[in-house]
Amino acid sequence: MTPHNASDDSRDDSRWSDLDRPPLNAAALRRALVREGSLYREVEVVQRTGSTNSDLVARAVAGQADEGAVLVAEEQTAGKGRLDRQWTAPPRSGLFFSVLLRPAEVPVARWGWLPLLTGVAVASGVARAAGVDTALKWPNDLLVTVGGEERKAAGILAERAGEDGVVIGVGINVTLRADELPVPRAGSLALAGAVGTDRDPLLRAVLRALEDWYGRWRAAGGDPAACGLQETYAAGCATLGRVVRAELPGERALVGEAVAVDGDGRLVIATGEGVQEPVGAGDIVHLRPA
Repeated sequence: MTPHNASDDSRDDSRWSDLDRPPLNAAALRRALVREGSLYREVEVVQRTGSTNSDLVARAVAGQADEGAVLVAEEQTAGKGRLDRQWTAPPRSGLFFSVLLRPAEVPVARWGWLPLLTGVAVASGVARAAGVDTALKWPNDLLVTVGGEERKAAGILAERAGEDGVVIGVGINVTLRADELPVPRAGSLALAGAVGTDRDPLLRAVLRALEDWYGRWRAAGGDPAACGLQETYAAGCATLGRVVRAELPGERALVGEAVAVDGDGRLVIATGEGVQEPVGAGDIVHLRPA
């Protein structure tokens, strides 16, 4: 075997260049997920793209994708996080995928629960398939513990796709090593001591959990209390009970205790002045443990 040269573009053609990171088995994923009565209509795995979210939004708007379309990339070169942040990782080191949803029977006012619902599904799937304890940081970052510290191992981004669609994008750091982390506060399932880092069963577990929660939420007309979503989210949310700083639009900041997630999915912060203020968008910083 010739030595691997990082500058050699031939790496793009070798799916086995890193034996610790085998490629996903697209055919097996389709067999497991695309079946009669399932949410999932198609599962496509591409070697590389800029952003699975951008690709799937474009397809949805052009009428080229149905609800339940799943697009997975082995590598994203322009992956998007919340607040226009970049999400990058080495090829096959994580799961980078997007799902098209069209929740026609749910009022648009309740669609804001979709990223939180996806967070619950990701946490559930990761716990089941990787054996890692996780927590959710509001609104939808997945936290794991690495060396006694909370680290972000997954993020979720929801984007509207035309009038009737939402594309949910998920990025999960699976086998990233310490020297590959994009920022010091990032983590991965492997660094958190995962018992399994095989991405195929991990993706299946997350997508099945998403299908289950989405079905419950949709059947309840998007009511987060009626389907148990609000309670389940709160039970797994590491932000509640913490003193936090919310960095809000317009360069405003709010410091207080995160006391609840309300019926609209907003984080309710109790300030020192005794005011309870719901926050619907912004960056949340955990200032100290509960």
